Formats: sequence, C-alpha cells, structure tokens
Amino acid sequence: MKDCKDPSLSLKLDEIWKKAYDEGRFHLLDGILYHRTKHTCVLSLTDKTLINTVLHECDDSVAAGNLSEDRTLERVKICSWWPNQKKDVAEYCQTCYRCQKANRATGKKFGMMIQILEPKSPWEIVDMDWVTALPPGGDRSYNACLVLVYRYSKNSMFLPFHKDDKAMDTAIMIWNKALWTNLHKLFGTKLSFSTAYHPQLDYLSERMIQTLEDMIRRFCSYGPEFKDSDGFTHNWCTLIPDLELAYKTSIHSRTGKTPAMLEKGWKPRIPFDHLKKDLVDIHPTARTATK
Repeated sequence: MKDCKDPSLSLKLDEIWKKAYDEGRFHLLDGILYHRTKHTCVLSLTDKTLINTVLHECDDSVAAGNLSEDRTLERVKICSWWPNQKKDVAEYCQTCYRCQKANRATGKKFGMMIQILEPKSPWEIVDMDWVTALPPGGDRSYNACLVLVYRYSKNSMFLPFHKDDKAMDTAIMIWNKALWTNLHKLFGTKLSFSTAYHPQLDYLSERMIQTLEDMIRRFCSYGPEFKDSDGFTHNWCTLIPDLELAYKTSIHSRTGKTPAMLEKGWKPRIPFDHLKKDLVDIHPTARTATK
C-alpha cells in the first residue's frame, strides 16, 4: 500500500476530497483507492449506485435491523467512505418509509423510583420481560416472546413462546411461587419485581421490548400490498434470529460498543461483511490476502 500524493490530481478534487487528500488520508492498493481512518482503511466510493447499495445493506436488510440513524452510520463507516457521508445517511434514514411508519412517538422519560445498581461483570444482572401482543407465527403458532437483556453488555435474546395464561395467572404461577423464589435464593439470585407499564424499575427490558416491536413492525405486515422485492416475510418468528444478530452487532449509544464485543470480545460475521466483494472488482492479490 502506498500513499496517493499527486499535486496535479489535487487541483481536480473538490473541497471535501481535497481536504482528505492533503491530509494524506488516501492510499492506493492494486488500483483501488482507500480512505485511511484512525484504525483502518475503507473503500472510497464515488458511484451513486454503490453508495445506495451500501446504504441499503446497512439499513434496510433484516440483518441490519433497520435501526437508528447513528447505528446505520456506524455500519456504513466500517467498510466505506465518501464525501458528505453523514448527511447522506441521515437523509436516507429520515426518508425511509419503513422507519417513518414503524417508529413510535416518545415523550419525557419516567423518573427513577428506586436506585438501580449497575453490574460490574457480564451476566451479573439480567432483565427479563414478555411481549404478548403478537400474532401467531412459526410452525407452532407462537404468539408471545420472552425478552432477556444483560445489563452489563446490553446484549439481548428473543425467545418465542406461547401465551397460554393471562398475565396475572402467569405472575402468580411463576413469580410468587415458593419454588421459584427459593430456587433463586439457593443460587444467590436477587429478584426485583416491576408492574406492567411502569418501566422505572425495569426500564432496560421495557426499552428493549419497544426496540424489538419496532424492528418486527418494519419487516412484517398483514397485507400482500406491503410485500416488497426483498421478500420480507409476514411471519415474525422467522425474523427473530436475524433481528437478534442485528441488535447485538450494532453499537449501543450508552456503551459506545456493540453488545457482542462487550460480551464475547469479538465481532460476529454478518452478511454485510461480504459486501466488499461486490462493491469493486478487487485485485486477485487483495482477494487472496483477505482469505
């Protein structure tokens, strides 16, 4: 890899490209122009079709989760750079029909009723809650989902299940049973209870439920007119593995890292990681080095 420094070329660049060029942020490898960031080098894109491909894969695909503007930008920055990148991502997300239709209105946050201790290690505190207002899905017609959130890493698990009892019956059967409480007492597990629609105690799982519902709403519909070219299914159960992967590989606003990185120490591979192969005709030497 060598620095790309050509005074004659610098005169032909617009202001944004010229600034990056003068700072020595471009490198040329096997005929492909890369943009150097603080820790790595990413592809420099100029073709609008390629830019739209990156935006689609980083926001619209199920594996990306169609999450927030900031998380989409972080995914885009992993593999590519172009002028006004942040502005283009913001415009793309703000004009996304699926996002605008699925996003919920948010108001002021509830005040804290009790002090919530922050964990010092993974798996020390686990929040759990249920989503019960779901249509039947999957081969076994699941109509609810158990949401687990690990407070340390912000990682989550979504487990489809059946809603056979009313919420009050479930609470009496599980939470108030002597077997349940004594079992956790033996394991040294401390239980904290919260009531429905009062997230002051269990705000993390309540917020995760909102995020899960938003993601499902973006990719599920109840009429054939909403079926798009990507083949998104109406069956929410089949989306759960991809949505779970999308969440754990996106940067959390509070930790600044992905839940998978905090919990596992490494980044899982996602379909988006293979996008670089289709962006440009990579030189055989670079492709061999990648393998």
